[in-house]
Amino acid sequence: MKTILVFFTVFSGFLNVVIAQENSFLVRPYLQDAEPNSIKIMWETAQAGESIVEWGTTPKLGKKTSGSSFKVTFGPSRLHEVKLNGLKRFTEYYYRVKTGKLTSDIFQFKTPPFSGEEEPFNLIAMSDMQIDRSQPNKFNEVVNEGILAYLDQEFEGKVPDNLALVLIPGDLVAQGSDYEQWQTDFFSPSEKLFAQVPVYPVPGNHEQNSQFFFKYFSLPENGDAAYAEHWWYKDYGNVRIIGLDSNKGYRDMRQQYEWLEQVLKDTEKAEDIDFVFAQLHHPFKSELWIPGEEETTGKVVKMLEAFSDKTGKPSIHFFGHTHGYSRGQSRDHNHLWINVASAGGAIDNWGEFEGRDYDEFTVTQDEYGFVMVNVDPNPADPKISIKRISRGNTLQKRDNEVTDSITVYKINQRPDAPVALSPKNETIAITDIVLKATPFEGGRPSSRHAASHWQVATSPEFEKPILDSWKQDENWYYKENRQKDDDLTDESIARLQPETTYYWRVRYRDQYLGWSDWSKTTSFTTK
Repeated sequence: MKTILVFFTVFSGFLNVVIAQENSFLVRPYLQDAEPNSIKIMWETAQAGESIVEWGTTPKLGKKTSGSSFKVTFGPSRLHEVKLNGLKRFTEYYYRVKTGKLTSDIFQFKTPPFSGEEEPFNLIAMSDMQIDRSQPNKFNEVVNEGILAYLDQEFEGKVPDNLALVLIPGDLVAQGSDYEQWQTDFFSPSEKLFAQVPVYPVPGNHEQNSQFFFKYFSLPENGDAAYAEHWWYKDYGNVRIIGLDSNKGYRDMRQQYEWLEQVLKDTEKAEDIDFVFAQLHHPFKSELWIPGEEETTGKVVKMLEAFSDKTGKPSIHFFGHTHGYSRGQSRDHNHLWINVASAGGAIDNWGEFEGRDYDEFTVTQDEYGFVMVNVDPNPADPKISIKRISRGNTLQKRDNEVTDSITVYKINQRPDAPVALSPKNETIAITDIVLKATPFEGGRPSSRHAASHWQVATSPEFEKPILDSWKQDENWYYKENRQKDDDLTDESIARLQPETTYYWRVRYRDQYLGWSDWSKTTSFTTK
């Protein structure tokens, strides 16, 4: 009996060693840095081994490419990276990865078109999926019941045919220095998506400038070589996507702004680029959480506004940090502000933190979800269409409801200038004054009245307006539309100075961000 026991113990120990030596996927294959003729495929295994991708234009594969692997920690695990070259533009490919006896399933991806090609495409922007321990499966839900289910419901065909790429402006994990969180909290819930569609993140504050962020992602190498992957750009079709680092230690760097200035100058001359999307983590303004605001983001916004004014190419900055959705627009520029959170992090609920109703924002929602962007590069009339797809919150469930949308054209068909009706060349009382203009007209056949901008001054040059009022057709703040039933063709003024001549004018904007010219200046005198 003792001999049998000793044999069994030795055999069990041997079996445990064999099991321990078996390799396994820690992170399943995901896509990086797609180009019309190349793409990078990465994965992580528990132990070292070969880095091989088998690939082809059919499930039979037929081609094989080797890459390299490197350590992520001091342990035995290895992160593998293989770059496939010689691909055809806008073509579907099949692939699987191999490390020793370890073989993945067969996945698909689609290469991008060349810059400026007339191929419509979709991208998704989402952020702040860092795990909320009270709802640990929320990011899994957003990806699988949200994004993948939405694509299946809305489009025919496979995921790579209907989604080109995913942008993530920060906070992928709760603690970037925690190695296991990258596997369990980010890559595991998203593996079905990122095996088919390349992902392009920028770091948030929760990444903690960790080495793991920069090891796990192989981002475009066109930023500053001394700060590799902190800022970069990627072209897809007629869109230039710019990634920036708004974190402490980088957001004040002169090098980043000089680089951005040069990229925007180059984009001015790029005839194939119609739109510019920038992503960075911190908001310039936040309606749900004022403490999260970062002044340096405002510098980026001004640079993008100036670029759009000069070139006529609309721009967007996507951001997160505040855990809720917001969509706004610059008053005088063809530029959108979009907070694409939260894809998993605990919601910043209304009333939980200090907030503020900013003029720029039209919609703010304390809900989970993601943003879908459709790009139509039709050379006669390029446009982008943005939809917020909501998953609701703990109080109100939503199943991929579209809760906000906007379309922006590169070529604005401006509305007609309104006519100032009253008061006009008359003397009126100093209180309860109402400015009145003609109804909205012009623009595209589908145009509607989306905003009015009123100015009143004591000089016809309007150098220092005493009233500078910008009202939009909706203003969803704290779960109510504060602009409900407001007539955008009139504006009330509570009180003015007596025995003074005032000059006033108004302009109208449509929902596509096109402004009319100002009305002809009209005057009145108070008594």
